[in-house]
Amino acid sequence: MRVISGDLKGKKLRSARGTLTRPTADRLRESIFNIIAFQVQGAFVLDLFAGTGAFAIEALSRGAEFAVFIDNTKNAISIIRENIKSCMIDSRAKVIKWDIKRNLNCIKLMSPPFNLVFIDPPYNKNFIKPALTNLHLSSSMENGALIIVEHSNFESIPEEPVVFKLTDQRRYGKTLVSFLNYMV
Repeated sequence: MRVISGDLKGKKLRSARGTLTRPTADRLRESIFNIIAFQVQGAFVLDLFAGTGAFAIEALSRGAEFAVFIDNTKNAISIIRENIKSCMIDSRAKVIKWDIKRNLNCIKLMSPPFNLVFIDPPYNKNFIKPALTNLHLSSSMENGALIIVEHSNFESIPEEPVVFKLTDQRRYGKTLVSFLNYMV
């Protein structure tokens, strides 16, 4: 796994052994960033179920201002911290160990608000709706923020909360990538 483009292009990222963490493949990450290319520069990024941190690190490499990485497992947090350190982006990153399904009080009213959010929960575990609900309740996003959800094609984007408007959806094999806008 490596950084695809930007200041850190080609930088190798460490990933977890085993099946607990499923990193987004380089080609899929590249496809997503090709779609959102004009929304990354200067963005404040939130990476939920961050795993290795590859998505937010890619965003920082491409000119995002700051990123917050949230995951619930000790191993993932350790790998994210190692990847941030090896990329020398410590001053532009914050790592939080937190149970996203419970709430997102750890980012409640964070300032400046996030305008680019990536959500990549474990597939087929019904984590999308709680993640979106808790994200909305955190009051940590700016109006019009872009939310990208990577999920199994067996899972759908919930209709509630209604503040998330599905604007695009792309299929990559057994994976769906859904693009939503936060409209309050």
